[in-house]
Amino acid sequence: MKKSESHIVPELSAPIRLQEYGVGIFQATLTKSALKKVLKKNYITVNNIMATSATFINGGELIELSISEEIKPKRKLVFPLKVLFEDNYLAVIHKPAGILVSGNSFKTIAHALGQNIKESNLPDAVYPQPIHRLDYATTGILLVGKTSNSIRALNGMFENKEVQKIYYAVAIGEMNSSGEFTSEIDGKESQSNFALCESVLSQRFGKLNLVELEPQTGRRHQLRKHLSSIGNPILGDKEYGVENLILNGKGLYLHAYSIKFIHPFTKEEVYIKDELPERFKKIFYLTQHGLKS
Repeated sequence: MKKSESHIVPELSAPIRLQEYGVGIFQATLTKSALKKVLKKNYITVNNIMATSATFINGGELIELSISEEIKPKRKLVFPLKVLFEDNYLAVIHKPAGILVSGNSFKTIAHALGQNIKESNLPDAVYPQPIHRLDYATTGILLVGKTSNSIRALNGMFENKEVQKIYYAVAIGEMNSSGEFTSEIDGKESQSNFALCESVLSQRFGKLNLVELEPQTGRRHQLRKHLSSIGNPILGDKEYGVENLILNGKGLYLHAYSIKFIHPFTKEEVYIKDELPERFKKIFYLTQHGLKS
């Protein structure tokens, strides 16, 4: 049996390589690596001609995906998500702890988006795709693209540092009131700013701090590594924490609190907040001035 899907390319302002345009237009091409795999296996044609990574798209083409597959019973992931903002181009959701954003697992945010996000009625509508990543244990705001043009525009905004994100973490130990991290992570420059909002004494941990974090780059585990590097690991961090101060069973106290950017199509400012989880509030008495408004 063959699994077939088709996509008609809308009018484009400039030619673009299929390996860039094709991300997200089919269920089997939700990521760049997945698209490269199906191209390598000759599963995609453009106007009935076998496509490669060098194929250019100009607008108006018929892109078809055809994959030979065995008939297998389909499992449906049922996972409700809280949608914080949505329009025809993009959405902002709350990511709970304990689930991957994407990957080969059955239970991922990417797989659950179709049942939680409304389908765009624009001509370049695609299956909703996460634009960035949050760790398995991290909670908070996640940005989602709903059209191929929106996904490309939002990815470009992240690369150009046009998206402002604020996180909050609970860090362990004495620490300065503010500061800046700069270091190399996986061979690439990384930078984050931090500000201490509130501290409480703890019999087990000495001191617990509510810390506001603003990453300037987006490296893997960046905020966790930065806080650990100055001796203030995040509460619940089993990978970068101090062995005798590991908190078991309560999760990681890191939350993506807000996101701010200029909408790439409406040109209006989008500013969305996702309030702190109750487990944060149980540690601190959070006054109104304690968080960014």
